[in-house]
Amino acid sequence: MTTLPRPTTLLTADDARRIALRAQGLLGAPDRRAGVRGVLRHLGAVQLDTISVLARSHELVPYARLGAVGRTTVEAAYWTDAHAFEYWSHAACLLPIEEWPHFAFRRRAYRNRPHWHHELPDGAYDQVIKQLRAEGPLTATELGGAKKTNDWWDWSGTKVAVERALMYGEVVCVERRGWKRVYDLAERAVPAALLHDELDDTECLRRLVRLAGESLGVGTRGDIADYHRLKGEQVDAVIADSGLVPVEVEGWGRPAWADPAALATPPRGRHRTTLLSPFDSLIWERARTERIFGFTHRLEAYVPKPKRVHGYFAMPVLAGGRLVGRVDPAREGRTLVARQVTLDGPKAVPAVARALTEAAAWVNCTDVRVERVDAPELRAPLTRELAGLLG
Repeated sequence: MTTLPRPTTLLTADDARRIALRAQGLLGAPDRRAGVRGVLRHLGAVQLDTISVLARSHELVPYARLGAVGRTTVEAAYWTDAHAFEYWSHAACLLPIEEWPHFAFRRRAYRNRPHWHHELPDGAYDQVIKQLRAEGPLTATELGGAKKTNDWWDWSGTKVAVERALMYGEVVCVERRGWKRVYDLAERAVPAALLHDELDDTECLRRLVRLAGESLGVGTRGDIADYHRLKGEQVDAVIADSGLVPVEVEGWGRPAWADPAALATPPRGRHRTTLLSPFDSLIWERARTERIFGFTHRLEAYVPKPKRVHGYFAMPVLAGGRLVGRVDPAREGRTLVARQVTLDGPKAVPAVARALTEAAAWVNCTDVRVERVDAPELRAPLTRELAGLLG
């Protein structure tokens, strides 16, 4: 293993927090001219998820950084002109199309994978490719059926085949239609200059480690590996040549690396006040969130209702560069309902009220109703603050 130089830069915990916020596009003036596409390029990956409460997570991510960008604008920005592709990164993610060559290592790994959960029926793969070539783009249903039964895991042979082709890189998801993937051949969907697997694994990994460091600003080995779900040893093999520099962060108790550009200028500017998707890349790695913000957060959507602490889709509230509370939202007609609100003391009330009213306006709600506040004495101040903002 390569011997790494000793860190020469010492960062305070607050330095690291501000660097992380700026790297994630949540400190400083947003680049509105670059818009949603700029957010995707800046973050390197935007996670997808089926849950839709206020909106789906891939819509909430640019909203958190840009404000009330139209939801149709978000979808068009991702999918128009082959700007993005969907692939396995941190999870199922939207990725900038120019990074297609750097996921060759993962496509090769899938092609060489000996065991799969679903069996691939004889002839199904070739049939899917033939049909897409003649008729595509198509959903799995249009190809012949997504499921054999109503059980979510019980894929049809067609669905198994087209998903395998997506993992291999022969097929691409070119958009989501009613949340269904729409598939087409990569040879049609990916620009010709990018459609290759020429880069070896080392070059791919070096690029993804560098991108993760830039998107995080500063991170531990585990943070950097988690961003695109690399193995720790894959990070170790390339980090010395990635362009990231070793730093020491006060209180972290483990080695860290930073984007040298993030160290060149102190992070300053306006902080966003916003609700965050639990799948937002600022907070998707729970150990990092606790280390940077002192904030413990868990998604409880799959926790039985009686055991939930903060709610089905509790969204952390970011304000002043801190996580100051949580809101579990819902919608009833034109009313945004805060089913459960957790506040980090009285000082958080104005920020949470502002985040709720901005989110309500974004999803075309004209009112906000608070159902439960974990600290009952803060319910009346929150209600008054909301009334003032809603007019």
